[in-house]
Amino acid sequence: MHEPLESLLTALDLTDTGARTNEDIFTGPSQWNPQRRVFGGQVLAQSLVAAMRTTPDERVVHSMHGYFLRPGDIEQTITFSVDRIHDGRSFSTRRVQAYQSGLPILSMIASFQDEDDGLDHQLEMPSDIPHPETLPSAAEALNGVEHPAAEFWANDRPFDIRHVGDPIYLRVNGAHVAHQAVWIKAIGTLPDDENLHRAALAYASDYSLLESIFRRHGIAWVTPGLKAASLDHAMWWHRFSRVDQWLLYTQESPSATHGRGLALGRIYTRDGVLVASVAQEGMVRVPSGH
Repeated sequence: MHEPLESLLTALDLTDTGARTNEDIFTGPSQWNPQRRVFGGQVLAQSLVAAMRTTPDERVVHSMHGYFLRPGDIEQTITFSVDRIHDGRSFSTRRVQAYQSGLPILSMIASFQDEDDGLDHQLEMPSDIPHPETLPSAAEALNGVEHPAAEFWANDRPFDIRHVGDPIYLRVNGAHVAHQAVWIKAIGTLPDDENLHRAALAYASDYSLLESIFRRHGIAWVTPGLKAASLDHAMWWHRFSRVDQWLLYTQESPSATHGRGLALGRIYTRDGVLVASVAQEGMVRVPSGH
């Protein structure tokens, strides 16, 4: 198995401390990151796993809403406390707090439901999207760029991310539009655990969503003085899909103002099934005169 994928599985394999007050307590490691702060998708996915550990197997996560409160330190482990807020006849609700050094870095609420029959419809996947095999990987797009962040993006992430059109790692080519699409897939095969795939999808959903804001304003990741951070993250799981198969992630930004930008995303299987919807607001600060 590839080392980045091993790191992901290790991060999501939380330890049950056995401590019980009025909450369930778990701990998990932090993954290395060249920015020296914990990747938001990691702590989101770990918090989701912690909540899953306290719900009946037949109840499946359908939504989560989280707020990033402080940057996480990659040198420290993370403690997760789960409050079993409610268990009803069909739904369960959990609140998860992620802590480092006794301070919360993420606060999240997730809801779980017994799978049930009901109305069914979805927005169609965009047409005329090129196949992922025809697009360059991050490693190919960043080939020859000698920088720790570029090397990390190219070789050390557990997901293969391929932009439809030119990526914005180094520059923004073409029209400055507030939308884009990327194909995503785990770089190896994951175990046959549906909850693991749901948590890994939450992990991957945090990678490129803010890029729809950047692209609209001609901002590349290497723009000097750029400061960006996720403020919150919401996700709705509609239908199950494995994350070790190609998924199309469409992204758009309806608004940016006051140093914040909103980005919305939809995730489809290769054959057009809508798997999940995502919303995220991020802090985006660019030096004046950009």
